[in-house]
Amino acid sequence: MENTLLQAKATLPQYNRDSLKARIVHLGFGAFHRAHQAVYADLLASDYGSDWGYCEVNLIGGEQQIADLKAQDNLYTVAEMSAEAWTSRVVGVVKKALHAQVDGLETVLAAMCEPQVAIVSLTITEKGYCHSPATGQLMLDHPFIAADLQNPHQPTSAPGVVVEALARRKAAGLPAFSVMSCDNMPENGHVMRNVTCSYARAVDGELADWIEANVTFPSTMVDRIVPAVTPDTLDKIEQLTGVRDPAGVACEPFRQWVIEDNFVAGRPAWEKAGAELVSDVIPFEEMKLRMLNGSHSFLAYLGYLAGYQHINDCMEDKNYRVAAHALMLHEQAPTLKVKGVDLGHYADLLIARYSNPALRHRTWQIAMDGSQKLPQRMLDSVRWHLVHQKPFPLLALGVAGWMRYVGGVDEQGNAIEVSDPQLAVIQAAVKGSAEGESRVRALLGIESIFGKELPRETVFVDAVMTAYRSLVQKGAKATVAQYASQR
Repeated sequence: MENTLLQAKATLPQYNRDSLKARIVHLGFGAFHRAHQAVYADLLASDYGSDWGYCEVNLIGGEQQIADLKAQDNLYTVAEMSAEAWTSRVVGVVKKALHAQVDGLETVLAAMCEPQVAIVSLTITEKGYCHSPATGQLMLDHPFIAADLQNPHQPTSAPGVVVEALARRKAAGLPAFSVMSCDNMPENGHVMRNVTCSYARAVDGELADWIEANVTFPSTMVDRIVPAVTPDTLDKIEQLTGVRDPAGVACEPFRQWVIEDNFVAGRPAWEKAGAELVSDVIPFEEMKLRMLNGSHSFLAYLGYLAGYQHINDCMEDKNYRVAAHALMLHEQAPTLKVKGVDLGHYADLLIARYSNPALRHRTWQIAMDGSQKLPQRMLDSVRWHLVHQKPFPLLALGVAGWMRYVGGVDEQGNAIEVSDPQLAVIQAAVKGSAEGESRVRALLGIESIFGKELPRETVFVDAVMTAYRSLVQKGAKATVAQYASQR
């Protein structure tokens, strides 16, 4: 079968794909991975003759993505979109594509146990780690984890699958691999280490000791804005390349990857493709999570409430632009430990990236899974301000924006489709409280989001109450304008 993608008007793989080896098994073949880590591997193969290829795996959901990829000889398109021009490349580094529920779990585990596998990487979103974001610990009562502990040789969760693959490698006398999280979480390597070792300990103490001694869990900071793929995106890519690609993805031109250089079985020379290899990723992670992701969430809740569908629509509103920039510089930047980075320039760059009209990044998409995101994007910074006795009006407004959003009704009285792994808990708090102060108190009572201490901090509670009251009385647009004018 001839592959039409190789006729696409795009940068095509000029390297010998047969010489690639599936040295990395990646769990979570979503849009972000396709536009980020796989592109780095493609650049290394194209420009430096690297033989590091990927075996792509989806564990739960995303069956169609894998089927689409297989149907076109594991090739897909990445389009970079800016206001000036779109460019595209066909990525050719995928050697194999598997789905646990289609190809069978045994096939996935066998792929993870091949001797050449040096790294297992993950983009499974925060909720895929089955941990409590407030504590960073594995939830042993999580339905997936509880089921896996009953049947550890047939796991379905990502921690369960990684541990079972490591158990089989240990039994076969094969070396361990490194496990690299590429999800947007603070200390993502530590989170992955915590959940993997806690789970392994619950299965087999000796195995847990072996993992702790032989496996590394490097942390990473990843950055590229990759909107969810829509039919419009695919139409645009087809116009650009002349080929229909259901596995295609579009993203902004900017990309960044900071990686803790701690691998047990070797790694690609990612630095040649522009990645930064460092001994400590945490300061960079915090910078990105608080300045980029924190302002993104702020714009998502308050933008959606004001009727703005996309982040670039928010940027056309001067007050939203001023508020997002002030949030970054005045309330997030002071909390950071990163050295040698011009945070003023970083904030300006973020505003320019958000303003890219080609991206059309939906506020609704960024607003998803708020329970998992608020702790690291906003609440950790709030705690810093409380310790240092500094005001944080915009962070409080962001939290109030989330509360108003999860109330489930927008300012026009339309239902909001709230998507969150803790939806049942959130809805119970909403239903059990009247609009206003009682609603704020009910939501603050969700310990898995706010912890025990924050809801007792009157300065924090009062600041959120004030912002929430304004959102109910005046609406998001007028409230953001008021807060922007006070900066």
